[in-house]
Amino acid sequence: MPTPHNQAQKGQIAPTVLMPGDPLRAQMIADTFLEGAVQFNSVRGMLGFTGSYRGKPVSVMGSGMGMPSIGIYSYELFTQYGVENIIRVGSAGAYSGELKLFDVLLATAAYSESSFAHTMNGSDDSMIRPSERLNSRLMESAEKLGIPLHQGVIHSSDVFYREPWQGADYWQKLRDQKGCVAVEMESFALFHNARVTGKNAACLLTISDSFVSGGETTAEERQKSFTRMMEIALGIL
Repeated sequence: MPTPHNQAQKGQIAPTVLMPGDPLRAQMIADTFLEGAVQFNSVRGMLGFTGSYRGKPVSVMGSGMGMPSIGIYSYELFTQYGVENIIRVGSAGAYSGELKLFDVLLATAAYSESSFAHTMNGSDDSMIRPSERLNSRLMESAEKLGIPLHQGVIHSSDVFYREPWQGADYWQKLRDQKGCVAVEMESFALFHNARVTGKNAACLLTISDSFVSGGETTAEERQKSFTRMMEIALGIL
């Protein structure tokens, strides 16, 4: 049955879902990589598609921005649509000088100051890890494709625009004290939902900007040019 946020019927979504934040990026993935892609959702403009990649079924769906949004969509996919694996494919800002624009990063854990986990089920964990099995398969896929893959802990932030009350060096403290090499806004909630539901989640990120160098990519580049992480994710099929 459809949910208030997803009009798909059961059986229309594949067991493995790639989940970018931007629904237009989801459409780009479907148009570029999938054969026979059929749209299963347009509620609130959060586009979702199911097709095949080299003969294997796969779906792609936008998550929106932030933990509340991906929290809704991923939980419904896991609990209402029989999805087993969700791989977030998104963008991140580098906290480390070793990460350059367009580098691909595999999250080994997500740290957050968010209350998402506590509010959702009382968990007070601030660091949540992805599926080891999915991460291993993604590493194998990257190696097979010859795509360099960085790994590290990421910071899942509740806010994009931050007032300077913590000081301009807050991100350096997160890097040095928590080991965070980059920042995004969704993976902590995704990993928590996977843990709660007994499913699998992972996160591949392309570096879109850098707190170290000050460089950044354009909105168009973020939507259309971050293709290597999609190739890695699809390679596990």
